This record gives sequence, C-alpha cells and structure tokens, in this order.
Amino acid sequence: MSPHHREDCDLVTASEEYAQRFTGAVGAYFLRVQTARTLELMTPWPGAKVLDVGGGHAQLAPPLSQAGYQVTVAGSSDACAQRLEHLMPPGSYEFQPVDLMELPWPDQSFDLVLSYRMLTHVVDPICYTAELCRVARHAVLVDYPAKRSFNLVADSLFKAKESLDANQHTRPFVSFWDDEVDGLFAAQGFGNPARRRQHFWPMALHRALGSGGFTRFSEGLARGLGLTSLLGSPVILRSERLA
Repeated sequence: MSPHHREDCDLVTASEEYAQRFTGAVGAYFLRVQTARTLELMTPWPGAKVLDVGGGHAQLAPPLSQAGYQVTVAGSSDACAQRLEHLMPPGSYEFQPVDLMELPWPDQSFDLVLSYRMLTHVVDPICYTAELCRVARHAVLVDYPAKRSFNLVADSLFKAKESLDANQHTRPFVSFWDDEVDGLFAAQGFGNPARRRQHFWPMALHRALGSGGFTRFSEGLARGLGLTSLLGSPVILRSERLA
C-alpha cells in the first residue's frame, strides 16, 4: 500500500497573510459569530479536553481557552504555531506538530475534536474525518461550505469571487451537501448532527464592501427572516459518537 498524502493545507490558514481576511469590523463580525456558535455547540461538555486539528489560524484556541477548555492544537509543522505564540500566553494551550492524517494520540484521547478551515481543502476527506473521529471521545465539530447556499454556483463564480476578494489566499474549495458530510461521520459511528449556519450572504461580498454596519444589518435581517437557517454558509456541524 502506498503511503498516504501528508496533509499541510493548514499552512495557509495559519499564516499572518490569511489572518488579514478576518481583520476590521467585518472580520471581527465573522469571528464573533463563529465563536458564539461553536461555544453553543460545546455547552454539554464544559471544561472538556479539546483537540483543535489544523488550528494554527488561532481563531478558536484563544476563546476556548478563555472559556475554560483544555486546548491542544495540532498543526502540520512548527510554522503553524506562530500565531498561537503571538496571541496566547504560555501554558494556556499545547501545540504539537503532527501528521494530520495519522494523529499520534490513542483512540478517544480527547473529549472533543475540532477542525475548521480544513475539510474543504484536504485531499482525502474520508480518511481525514476518520482520524478526527478516532481520537474523539464524545463529538467532532467541523465547518464546511454548504452547497445549499450561494456556493451552489461557486465554481462558476470563483473568478468573480477572486476579483472581489483581493487577499491572495482566496483558494478554490470543495462545497458539500449536508448529507455528504453526515455520511462521512456515519461511517465512523457518529451521528445526531447539530448544525449552525453562519452567514447568508457570501463572505467575499462582505469583505469587498468592507462595511461592518452593512454586514451586521444585512446578516441580522437574513437571520430574522429565516434565510440563514435555510441557506447559510459556512456550516458548523457537531457530530456525536453513538456508542
């Protein structure tokens, strides 16, 4: 059997350049929504031992640590620790460079496993999901771009998205139907999916306009009308171990 592909797509998301996508009022809004939805889904396990796979982007580790969770971040190389070192005090988290497709921990080593900004970019989502599930005792949380949204036409609009979003780290990505992602987890004995859909309008549109007021108003209106719960993206999914 040939060796598996060693995944390193987190090198982009862990970079300072990528972090510029989440600066300013619009970026701060994106992160507030993501943090609130994540903490909501983690409520049943206060103070849990958490593994954040590919979390060198430092979007989750700081707020989770502040909320009392025991956080370990796994990255594909030491370079993925740089933002964490700048943003978090020593001793508030652990970082370990690993093979993301062959995690070094025993089965069910962590209460919860998180992996954001990864599923849409990994070469082998089946094997990647299996590894996340293997080390999770209770549940796995991932995010993904939903096809049931504006991403349904993402391929045809990607060039337009690139023109809207000047950041060089705009990358092609894979969108998923909800049942596709559910199937990845069901194959590992996980289920009881709980979803939180984050934004109705494309994030690239908000970045292009650069208006925190417009973003708050338009997304609040869409949420109030029920559009976000129907067609929002990205989706945060929590899938629980069934046995």
